[in-house]
Amino acid sequence: MMRKSSVAAVAMAGIPDRAYNAACGKLASQLGISLASARRKVEVKAAQQGLRESAAKQQLADQLLAEAISSGDNNHELLTSLLEAVGNDDNFMVED
Repeated sequence: MMRKSSVAAVAMAGIPDRAYNAACGKLASQLGISLASARRKVEVKAAQQGLRESAAKQQLADQLLAEAISSGDNNHELLTSLLEAVGNDDNFMVED
């Protein structure tokens, strides 16, 4: 007699709603990071606060965006200044 092996159903992550993605996109643009990084930032904060509903996560993303705007930090200028060559590095070329 052969036994049938039971296969556990694997739940796949659902597609986040449009408003949540838009809020994370605005946060990503403000911070100068990728959409995935912004979404991860919101997810981590939501987990710390025990939030599970997508509406609550969207409000959290909007709150983080408001904090980023009010902080006055210009992340685009900071990242640009960090990527600029300094002094003798202008003509530096990496050899293969």
